[in-house]
Amino acid sequence: MTYQTLKVEDRGRVRVVTIDRQAKRNALNADVLGELRAAFGEARAAEPVGAVILTGAGEKAFVAGADIAELAEQTPLGGKDKTLLGQSILDEVEAFPKPVVAAVNGYAFGGGLELALACHLRVASTNARLGLPEVKLGIIPGYGGTQRLPRLVGRGRALELILSGEPIGAEQALAWGLVNRVAPSAAECVGVAETLLAPILARGPVAVRSALEAVRRGLDTTLAGGQRVEADLFAVLCTTQDMREGLTAFLEKREARFTGK
Repeated sequence: MTYQTLKVEDRGRVRVVTIDRQAKRNALNADVLGELRAAFGEARAAEPVGAVILTGAGEKAFVAGADIAELAEQTPLGGKDKTLLGQSILDEVEAFPKPVVAAVNGYAFGGGLELALACHLRVASTNARLGLPEVKLGIIPGYGGTQRLPRLVGRGRALELILSGEPIGAEQALAWGLVNRVAPSAAECVGVAETLLAPILARGPVAVRSALEAVRRGLDTTLAGGQRVEADLFAVLCTTQDMREGLTAFLEKREARFTGK
């Protein structure tokens, strides 16, 4: 598929999806959201793709937020529809069955941070600034920010960001657990994300997929409910060739050769 707002590149088993609207600091609009949905659909169906890195073009912004020109024209009904659409697309990112890493190579404000929160892992460059400034515009985050951020960093820290509208830097984001790694520069952000993915891609694909599902579904239920999800997925894994290969390789003291079956 040919994209107007995205660039897609395969680096081995890693697909790099770059939001490319540099004149607008890669701001999210209806076109970007629609193409993100299509790009993740393609990556889901592409068997050689083992993981996705999502980043922004240039070295200033990952995604600087939603397109303010679009927001300014919203009616209450249109605003709700837009919010529900954005939430549904970011839900698809979160539910993606392969690891997704946000390479935050600059500003990640509003919808940009919400998009990064929907990814499974996050790398931020030293120049990154992450925040939810919506209250400064008289609105609140609308693409899941009020829900995902507290689950990731805790209620108090999330409320500090949401209620003040002030951003934090990469090192503070790392200390809070908002990001997993800090890259030395924007240009190295994708490379650090690839390094983060390297050991994950060496593991059993079915096990990785099941672990992603167990954590995602478990966070939406009680501890007991999450453990039932875990047990069910563990049982399914016991039927796979990858499980037999992994255990055999361990006993034979060799590297496992997983096939994803």
